[in-house]
Amino acid sequence: MDAAERILAWAKEGERLSPPSWDQLPTIPLYVDQVLQYLRDSLRFFERDSEDLLLTNSMINNYVKSGALPHPEKKKYKKEHLAALMAICMLKQVLALQDIVTLLDGQELDQRLYGEFLSSHTGAVRETCRQLSESSGSKEELLRTALRLAAQANAQRAAAERILKELADEEKA
Repeated sequence: MDAAERILAWAKEGERLSPPSWDQLPTIPLYVDQVLQYLRDSLRFFERDSEDLLLTNSMINNYVKSGALPHPEKKKYKKEHLAALMAICMLKQVLALQDIVTLLDGQELDQRLYGEFLSSHTGAVRETCRQLSESSGSKEELLRTALRLAAQANAQRAAAERILKELADEEKA
């Protein structure tokens, strides 16, 4: 299987991607090792390769220390923690942790906010993957597509950062 075929297969998977909804998140509190396994399985699609871990134990500790994630209760993580970690893992690819802290405000993600995040994120992934699926798969077209996607991602990241910076500055004032 050549690169174009692997990209097409990845895009087809992304078109069907459905990260866990609120109701699909575990209802019983999990220990950190269980959280790591659950989220790694749930987010495997977003890994660059098998060595690119989106979440580690030390990352979780840093998120708690920074205020991006509330403290676990008796070393166990509830559904709200899992929802926040799911969002943090995806957002940290484009936002600095300080911006994620501003965005989440150190609060647990409730069902409504997690649903909004999931809907936006899943829609964006599916649309991107749909566009990739329609590509001819030539090396030149794939390079142009990668360039266009990177430029769009940069512009959207800059807009999100500006919003979060202004909100954080206003909060401090």
